Amino acid sequence: MATMAEDATVTAGDPVEPIDASPVNKPEARKLYAARVKIFPKRVSGLFRRLKWWILSLALGVYWITPWIRWDRGPEAPDQAVLADLAHRRFYFFFIEIWPQEFYYVAGLLIMAGLGLFLITSVAGRAWCGYACPQTVWTDLYISVERWIEGDRNARMRLDKAPWSFGKIRKRLVVHAIWLLIAVATGGAWIFYFADAPTLVRQFLTLQAPPVAYTTVAILTATTYIFAGFMREQVCTYMCPWPRIQGAMLDEDSLIVTYNGWRGEPRSLHRKKAVAQGKPVGDCIACNACVAVCPMGIDIRDGEQLECISCALCIDACDAMMDKVGLARGLISYSTLRDYGAHIADAKATSPQQATANQRKVHVSHIVRPRTLIYFGLWSLIGLAMLVSLSLRERLDLNILHDRNPLFVTLSDGSVRNGFIVKILNMQGAARTFELRLDGLDGAEMWLAGGEEQRGRSLEMRVEPDKLREFRLFVSQPRDAVKPGRADFDMIVRDRDGPESVTEDAQFYAPE
Repeated sequence: MATMAEDATVTAGDPVEPIDASPVNKPEARKLYAARVKIFPKRVSGLFRRLKWWILSLALGVYWITPWIRWDRGPEAPDQAVLADLAHRRFYFFFIEIWPQEFYYVAGLLIMAGLGLFLITSVAGRAWCGYACPQTVWTDLYISVERWIEGDRNARMRLDKAPWSFGKIRKRLVVHAIWLLIAVATGGAWIFYFADAPTLVRQFLTLQAPPVAYTTVAILTATTYIFAGFMREQVCTYMCPWPRIQGAMLDEDSLIVTYNGWRGEPRSLHRKKAVAQGKPVGDCIACNACVAVCPMGIDIRDGEQLECISCALCIDACDAMMDKVGLARGLISYSTLRDYGAHIADAKATSPQQATANQRKVHVSHIVRPRTLIYFGLWSLIGLAMLVSLSLRERLDLNILHDRNPLFVTLSDGSVRNGFIVKILNMQGAARTFELRLDGLDGAEMWLAGGEEQRGRSLEMRVEPDKLREFRLFVSQPRDAVKPGRADFDMIVRDRDGPESVTEDAQFYAPE
């Protein structure tokens, strides 16, 4: 393609703009994002790697095992401990049962999750991203499978560059087969949260499950396989908004994974020789172990970067190398901006060796400070309010809807009748008998539609467990007691065998 400089005609005296021929300004060089470069994280051992294994095992265990846990709620209720029963509009969590009108509990849990994420971030940066985020957990699992079949970093790099052969094809097929099995298990476990797991697995395997079950498994299988197997760190870098938000959650006392440059610079591959020659040299021996283990493929020595997920594997790798060369641990560590500045001042005032000796470990002040106390206080307050509400909530509900047309009917004897739709909700796992009673409205009586022979100021109603009973009710008031216009009264429903009762306002209309 011809450039503007080649196509333009310049006449004498015209000013000539200098042309920037740098590659970044060429149309073919402009891209929305960098092409992915394969990353081959090296195996590492240490405190943070063990912590990641524990959290990975716990997270996957909870996810895959929970739908199979049973919980006895009685003969009329499902016995699955955790179940989002969309067909019956119910959510079960062990002894807790949430109805649609109680969705504010779910909203409360989401708010608590958000505040918890803010709290963790303000204390330890992107600790959620590095240890418990589903993308991190499944990617870590996929990398472990890859490492188990193909070998550690160097072996995988050689295999990736090697020409296709029977051995390479066999290893790749085994890796991708295991990845697909994990992906299918991931999607399959998800659907078990929305129906009885043993029943649904039989239906699924015999091709009798609802189409939405197969669609859901297919979508989650594809996303798990693609995100954890191929996109990996690109999901965190380009798709996740949290790296761009977390900056507002951090302050000078937030713990973040930090390369302590005041101690490590200048770097030297031959540190002992440089020390013997009296040259200034830092503790970093430029081994690049921190880069080799990083699942995001970054160099922590370049400073804080958007891609860093605070997994702290670079700390394990660096500490192991420091042990080998006889230097103090902590060249890469969890540190705060305040401590980092203090160590730089200490190193300038005394020496890097003295600053290293004074290097501060994680202190309680890093965790307990006004911001974290506010987050924790709000989180605890919402949790406590939800617990109190759950313990005091009524398991009985009453709803009354007045007839719209006509509002009233005047009978032949001069009495006035109003019609209502009454709904009694029994939110317990056992059938209950309730007394429905009028309060106020002098001389009034009520009866069920089609049952006028059983009329009075109270009625007995039986409601099955976890059921809503809806019925049509008539209320009439004799002529001499009727007041023109609207009269307010109450309907009270009470459990005959328990203390629960609910009162609902109602209106009785009569001619003006």
